Parts: sequence; structure tokens; C-alpha cells
Amino acid sequence: MIYADTSFLFSLVLHDANTAGVVAYLKGHAASLALTSWQRGELRNAVRLAVWRGNCDALAAKRALDKITADLAAGNLVETPLVWPDVLMIADELSEKHTTALGVRSLDLLHVAAAVSLSAKTFLTCDGRQLALARAAGLHADKI
Repeated sequence: MIYADTSFLFSLVLHDANTAGVVAYLKGHAASLALTSWQRGELRNAVRLAVWRGNCDALAAKRALDKITADLAAGNLVETPLVWPDVLMIADELSEKHTTALGVRSLDLLHVAAAVSLSAKTFLTCDGRQLALARAAGLHADKI
């Protein structure tokens, strides 16, 4: 299983500075990406927030939201359930071990803990701190 954080998924559905790298990575590593209900909600909110920030217009946001739905239908993204008590326990353990050294934020902890709880083989991100945490947690992690 491949777990991609929201920074990676955002660059997949809405053009930004990381989009070319994300697309190139996926062309070289053809596989479906896990998508939890939490990731879907965070991703959809990030697209809407991009409109508020003036980074895209409403039509581009609608296309991005439609792409999420289309990628789920096509199997590029695979609905993947989480067991939240497990995720929260792992996040607390990761926090205890790594936050003081890495400056880890809560959402970064949750993404990495989710990947660990799902026994993900690969963790994809566009965020340097999250990359460091994923590697410290023992995940094979790639930063785009």
C-alpha cells in the first residue's frame, strides 16, 4: 500500500509548484494510492481553501474535486478505512519519540501514524518535516 499525504494529493489534483514532480513520480511508479475518509476531507478542504486564498478560481476547484471522484472511480485512489484509536495511539508514540527533535505538527503525526497503522510500504509527501518523521517511523518515504 502507498500512502500519500495531503500535500502530495493536492499537487495531484490542483496545479502547484509540486505538480510536475508528483505526476512524474506516479508515471514511474504505477500503483493505486490509499485514500482514507480523513484524507479525502482534508484534501477537499485544501482545494476550497485554495479558492479563498486566491490560488485558483471556483472552476479549477470544481475540476479538482471532480478529479478526486474520478480517481476513486478509476481505482487510482482506493477507499481505505482507518481504526482511529490505533492511529491516535501511534501518533502519541511518534510524538513522544520525535516531536522535540523534529518539530512535528499534529497533522503530520496523524498522517504518518495513519500510514503506519495501515502498514503502508511507501509514504509520499511534499513536506520535509513529514518526510523526516515518516523515515524515523521506519517507513520508506519519498519527498517530491
